[in-house]
Amino acid sequence: MFFFFLSCCLISMTFGCKDKKPEVIVPNEPESVDTVAPVDTLVIADTVPVDEMDSLISATPMPKAADELFDDFLFNFTANKKLQYERVKFPLKVVEGDQVSTIDRKEWQMEKFFMKQEFYTLIFDDESQLELPKQTNLDSVVVEKIFLAQQTVEQHVFNRENGQWMLTEIHRNTTSQNPNKSFLAFYEKFASDSLFQVESLDKTVETILPDPEDDFTMIEGEFHPDQWEEFRPPVLPHEFIYNIIYGQKYTHSKQKLFVVRGISNGLETEMTFRQIDGKWKLVKLVN
Repeated sequence: MFFFFLSCCLISMTFGCKDKKPEVIVPNEPESVDTVAPVDTLVIADTVPVDEMDSLISATPMPKAADELFDDFLFNFTANKKLQYERVKFPLKVVEGDQVSTIDRKEWQMEKFFMKQEFYTLIFDDESQLELPKQTNLDSVVVEKIFLAQQTVEQHVFNRENGQWMLTEIHRNTTSQNPNKSFLAFYEKFASDSLFQVESLDKTVETILPDPEDDFTMIEGEFHPDQWEEFRPPVLPHEFIYNIIYGQKYTHSKQKLFVVRGISNGLETEMTFRQIDGKWKLVKLVN
């Protein structure tokens, strides 16, 4: 869902349009004179200066359709400096505890969220919430940046006003005030401590993995804690994570679905954790 519009309309600069995700296309070795593509159709990475690239992106208007899905809007918001300044409601209200301040337009620094790390994370209570990002009738979405070690959360609140998504407020809180506080405290240790990871696996972990002999087939099975290194996800962010709240109402559920989703690299990992005898345990892994 992410990145449909801009990745298509900038194909002559940096991105290819594939599965609605931006793809940096680096050309192969030069072809023969008879088959080489015209220069203006080649997409060459790292040859356009950053300032020029920003100008090119900013000069490309975002279509109204990109405001329908929040994910499509968010990509444009993080990639297009001109658009971002238009879609921040200045002076931007910042709430931190009992203190309220504002950020003026001249003080604003462009926010790219998770784009530089090429993946983002999501937290859900169950698999049914995986469908929420596809909804087009959302009126409010919150993008959370969660600093695990510092135990703080910065929430960027987006509201749809007159059919357009706008960043309207920033809230800064501690994780102790977050509805996912129990899971976040657990995940901080899980992501950074390999021994604790093994201790936090259920007796058997259900797994669904791609068939190495068939790209279109998935294999279902299970593994035991002593096999963790063979099945361990390729990415377990441990310093900070992001979470997007598409209106889901978190409960003090004994289950959390933690998703690591790549932006342009095909990465997709879903981990289901469940509280068993008062302790969070990994019970299912989908890679």
